[in-house]
Amino acid sequence: MKAIVNIFLKPGVLDSQGKAVHHALDSLHFDTVKDVRIGKQIVLQLDESDKEKAMADVTKMCEELLANTVIEDYNIELV
Repeated sequence: MKAIVNIFLKPGVLDSQGKAVHHALDSLHFDTVKDVRIGKQIVLQLDESDKEKAMADVTKMCEELLANTVIEDYNIELV
């Protein structure tokens, strides 16, 4: 089973990397972009067939290591 974890800054947390990309897009005349937020994606290949167990394990991984839950949110997709 594969787990796809998307991690992104919580609303209200300054995203300096997103601001830099937004500025660069503006300078390239992509005027329709209103805002940019940068995140990260982690793809985990799991040796687990039980979806509930896999979700619990990946959630624990996110809470303990993969995401800084003070300033980041995350979502998990099992495929």
